[in-house]
Amino acid sequence: MNWNITSPADRQHFAPEEIFAAGLAQHHLANTAYPIGHVTTLRPYRVTRRAGEDDRAAAAAWNDIDQLCLYVHIPFCEKRCSFCEYTVVDPRLNQSAEDTYFDLLVREFELWGQAIDSAQKTLIGFDIGGGTPALPQAANTARLMEAAHRHFRFKPGMQISIETTPRLAAHDPQKMHDLRALGIERISMGVQTIQPSLLRALGRNASAADINYTARDAIRAAGFEKFNVDLMYGFARQSLRSWSETLQHAIDLDPEYITLYRMRYKGTQIAAQAQHVTLEQIEAMVQLAKEKLSAAGYLATPGKNTYSRLTGDPGTSDYLTTRVIDGTPYLGLGLGAQSLSPTTLSYNAGAAGKNLTLYQQKLEAGRFPLQDLYHLSREAAMGKMISVSFYFGEINLASFRRKFGLSLEQAFPAEIDFVVQRGLMEYTATALRLTLQGEICYNGVIALFYAPAVQEHLLKLAHGERVKPVRGWRKIWQPEFEALKTSPCPAPALILPRLNSGEGRGG
Repeated sequence: MNWNITSPADRQHFAPEEIFAAGLAQHHLANTAYPIGHVTTLRPYRVTRRAGEDDRAAAAAWNDIDQLCLYVHIPFCEKRCSFCEYTVVDPRLNQSAEDTYFDLLVREFELWGQAIDSAQKTLIGFDIGGGTPALPQAANTARLMEAAHRHFRFKPGMQISIETTPRLAAHDPQKMHDLRALGIERISMGVQTIQPSLLRALGRNASAADINYTARDAIRAAGFEKFNVDLMYGFARQSLRSWSETLQHAIDLDPEYITLYRMRYKGTQIAAQAQHVTLEQIEAMVQLAKEKLSAAGYLATPGKNTYSRLTGDPGTSDYLTTRVIDGTPYLGLGLGAQSLSPTTLSYNAGAAGKNLTLYQQKLEAGRFPLQDLYHLSREAAMGKMISVSFYFGEINLASFRRKFGLSLEQAFPAEIDFVVQRGLMEYTATALRLTLQGEICYNGVIALFYAPAVQEHLLKLAHGERVKPVRGWRKIWQPEFEALKTSPCPAPALILPRLNSGEGRGG
């Protein structure tokens, strides 16, 4: 399946200075969650649902793929946290609803197996996410694993990853043993924060931090040797002191990895709070985390959000690692799951409505449970691949050339000149990587590699906002930051230009 024809919006070209400034101005949106505004920015590439055309195109996109990653979404949680942006259904659903959902998952496996001869394809990464994917009955998780083994080959040594909450691991240690017995080797525990008032404000179970140690002990007793702790930062009510205490708590849990997630407000119940969180506050938290974690032996390259204490181990799941480094295509199953083939991007039903109805109706009718399918141009696919690459803060040069048939420098000459000359990125033996200076300006840098249609959308959002350079980490809450030297982003204060229809030269 070849690339789609490039839309007029993706033939535009904008000055790197403008896009960089817009990314900083819209720092809550310019991140790895790409594309922004896909309903409009990807509209020219949307495949019609008429006469099952989307099903045929979805299957055809995987014809020449021998290796892929698999993501399975489990939308169940004990309660929905106000910071959650993911597809989670009503927590009050009963056991019958859970059983029905796993029936549907098995059916989705079967449909893909028949359509793409999946038994001849090899999984090189497999994540089970959510929601809280460790929540369902072990028997249902076993059904999921059996379906995956029946319909795909597994690369020898591939690690399967799953997520749990502290409460679940602490109160149901047998569940941890059951998951490990199913062949799952890596587990992430979502601590997020230990600030009780913040936990309550976010709708999270505000148990004493001691429960995290009990959960850790249960996970270790089950035999998990790849243990990751997830933390979140960038909340409007989060102080530097509480962030420092949360970081220290995570270190004390002694996991192999600690992953830091910046709060992404779009699509959450607390989206309005984004206006109260400045880029400067975010950078103070990033700097504090880097200092504390590195002092404890947890290391990460600039821009990478997972810190590992194991030499040579990136700390991320096989699923994410191969997606980032090699641009490996991934198939998403389950409610609201996203899939990316070399030429298509799709979303399963349920992401918008957060209910099972359409997902169930389509599967029971023998159809893929697609909500939207986009046949991408090369420019649109480049933007998606590079955005995912920024999980590691770098773009693998050989992988980019292999996927797109041209070098990164040929595809983005002005943008690379911009970041290299200003010390925002630098070359390593294998990649173009963020520098420490570039990490400060992460949101501006990543926007430079968005497809033009997405850049135009970003510019329109930022129109009229004055963009000021980030002056490092001035004192915000704690006296110790007074001594830090300023590290300004190399962007002048400017007013973003007004966009007229059709503005922008052809690329």
